Amino acid sequence: MSAARTRWYHELTRYHWFVLAIAALGWLFDCLDQQLFTLSRRSAMTELLAPSPGAKPGIADINAYSAYATSIFLIGWATGGLAFGVLGDRIGRARTMLWTILIYSLFTGLSALSVGFWDFAFYRFLTGLGVGGEFAVGVALVAEVMPTAARPFALALLQALSGIGNGGAALITMGFGDLEQRGMFADWTWPGSGEQIQVWRLMYVIGITPALLAVVIRRRLKEPEKWQAAAAEAGASRRLGSYSELFSDPRWRHHATVGLLLALSGVVGLWAVGFFSSDLTQSVFRKTFEAQGMPETEISGNLKFWAGVTMVMFHTGASLGMFGFGYLTYYVGRRPAFALAFVSSLVSTVCVFLFLDTFSEIFWMVPLMGFCQLSLFSGYAIYFPELFPTHLRSTGTSFCYNVGRFVAAGGPLMLGYLTSSVFAGQAEPLRYAGVTLSSVFLIGLVVLPFAPETRGRPLPE
Repeated sequence: MSAARTRWYHELTRYHWFVLAIAALGWLFDCLDQQLFTLSRRSAMTELLAPSPGAKPGIADINAYSAYATSIFLIGWATGGLAFGVLGDRIGRARTMLWTILIYSLFTGLSALSVGFWDFAFYRFLTGLGVGGEFAVGVALVAEVMPTAARPFALALLQALSGIGNGGAALITMGFGDLEQRGMFADWTWPGSGEQIQVWRLMYVIGITPALLAVVIRRRLKEPEKWQAAAAEAGASRRLGSYSELFSDPRWRHHATVGLLLALSGVVGLWAVGFFSSDLTQSVFRKTFEAQGMPETEISGNLKFWAGVTMVMFHTGASLGMFGFGYLTYYVGRRPAFALAFVSSLVSTVCVFLFLDTFSEIFWMVPLMGFCQLSLFSGYAIYFPELFPTHLRSTGTSFCYNVGRFVAAGGPLMLGYLTSSVFAGQAEPLRYAGVTLSSVFLIGLVVLPFAPETRGRPLPE
C-alpha cells in the first residue's frame, strides 16, 4: 500500500517529529529574518541615507541603495551557504545548524544599531552567512532521519512551514505599522540624543529571538546515523565535505551542475522579481489612498499595514504551493512537478507585473504568484538531498541552492538598471523590468531534460 494511502506521518516516531520541528523552526526563523529585511529595507534606507535628521533622501537613492543592500545580503547568503555546507558534512548537521542560527540571530539584532548604509550592509552580509548555511544542513538532517517513503512529504512540510516565518514577518510589519499610525512610538527616543527611534529598528530587535532555539539543539538533537556511519568510514578515498571530490566524480558533478541551474532559475526569479512585487503593490496602494484624499501623515502607516497584508497573502499561497508540491512529486515524479512549477511561475509573475492595477486584484493575483513561485523551493528541499551521497549531501545541496545567489545578487541591480535606464521612459518602468527578468524561469525548463528522476529511489550512498 502506498505511503500516501497509509498516511505518511504514521511512520514517524516521536524523535522524527522532534527533528522535523527543530529543522522547521530553524528555517522558519531564517525566513522571518529574510522578510523583516525585505519589508523594512526602504524605511531603513530612508533614515540611514538622510543628509540630516528628519530629512529625506531622494526616491532614486532609496531605490538604488535598497537594491545594493539586497545584493550584499544575497552575497553573504551564498558565501555562508558554501562554507557551512562543507562544515555540515565535516562536523555534523546538528552542530552546524546551531552555529548558523546563532550567527543570523546575533547580526539581525545588531542591524538595529546601524548608523549608516555601510555598517547596515555589513551586518546584513554577516546575517546572510548564517541564513545561507541553515537550509542545506536542515534539509540534509531531515532527509537522513526520515523513513524513505515519508521523506518527500516531511521535506515539503518543512518548506511549507517557512511560510509561517514569512507570514510572521508580515504580521509584525502590520502590527508596527498600526502602532506607528496610532502614535505609539512618537516618544521613543535614543538616550542622550533625543532623536526618535525608527520603527524598522524595533523590527530587527525581534530577530534575536531564534538564538533561544540553539539551546534546544545543543541539548537534545543528535547527528543522523547515516552521517555518523559516513564519518566513521571517511578516509583518503572518501572525504567529508569536499568540493574537489564533488566535482571529480562525473556523476556528482553532473548532479551539482543540474541542481545549480534549477535553483538559479527559481532563486533569481524570487529575489530579483517576486519580492519586488511589494514595491508594485505599494504603488497601487498609494494611488488608491491618494485618490481617497488620505493625508500623507496617514499614508505611511497604512502602507506598512497593507504591505504586511500583501505579504501574508503571498506566503499563504506559497505555503499551500510548497506543501502541495510534495504530493505532486510523489504521484508524478520530480521532473514533471518542476516543469509545471516553472511554467506556472513564469505565467503568474508576468501577469502580476503586466496587469495588476487595482486594490482588489492584489487579493488573488499575489497569492497565486506566491503559490507558483515558492512551490519550486519545496522541490529544491526534496530533490537536492536525493542527488548526493551522505558524505557530500550538505556540500552538494548547499552548492546547488546557494551558488545561484551570487547571480541573484546581481538581479536587483539588473532590475534597477532596467527600471532606471532601459524602461525609464515608460509610465511604470518596474512593470516592464519585472516582465523582462521573469524570463529566468525558462532556464529551469531548459535544464530539466538533463535532470535525473529520483522518485521512489533511496538516497544515494
